[in-house]
Amino acid sequence: MPDTTLADLAHEVRSKNAGPFWVTMELFMRDAEGYRLAADLVDERMIARLYRIAEDAIRIFRIPSLNVVKISFPRPVSQGSLRDRDVHAGQHHVPLARVPVTGGDIA
Repeated sequence: MPDTTLADLAHEVRSKNAGPFWVTMELFMRDAEGYRLAADLVDERMIARLYRIAEDAIRIFRIPSLNVVKISFPRPVSQGSLRDRDVHAGQHHVPLARVPVTGGDIA
């Protein structure tokens, strides 16, 4: 049986631009228990491994009253540059959404 992922416990997982040089991802968890699991699991080390960026460049905001975990980090390339393959940063959330909550490890 496959592991439960963050996406399975979330109402929505999304990513978007936070200006031309930053990406913001948000985990809108369905309930307080899902929020607790996400808030405990998601840290700078995990995001750095998933996105291959420096831990000290990552900002994580935990908002328990809304069951939301918000993550921001510098875009790998600036928005609209010749190497930008996701102008709206709309696909950056996919690796985060696939993180297993039970069992397994992040490769």
